[in-house]
Amino acid sequence: MKNILTIFVASILLISCSDATSKIKNFETEDIKLNDSDIFSQNELPIFSFEEEEWNFGPISDGDVVDHDFIFTNTGKAPLIISSAQGSCGCTVPKYSNEPIAPGTTGVISVQFNSKGKVGSQEKTVTLSANTVPNTKILKIRAQVAGK
Repeated sequence: MKNILTIFVASILLISCSDATSKIKNFETEDIKLNDSDIFSQNELPIFSFEEEEWNFGPISDGDVVDHDFIFTNTGKAPLIISSAQGSCGCTVPKYSNEPIAPGTTGVISVQFNSKGKVGSQEKTVTLSANTVPNTKILKIRAQVAGK
């Protein structure tokens, strides 16, 4: 009796799962006819356009604190809003405006690197989160830190 009950329950689950799978496939292929370009043109999203996405400070000395401004323009059709900027370590500190950047307007991400205790070749990143697609952008800084 247990075997018959087990087979019955397994059959119902199998039929339910295959029915759900077919509904998902039909939804994906039949109900949605948009591609990426349709979505972008309909939403008129903001777009980051950076003058450069990487900066090399070159040779610096242990303990030097150096800064660089990454300048960008919102080349999209909607205001660009940066929700966060995170350095890859505590030695890399980004600063940015919380104000929306209007289309056609420039903005600045200022990055400060403290080289204290970072002797050797250094590569750090700043990850920006914004209302763009994709919603993250990575900026890189490099330096060759000489010991004292």
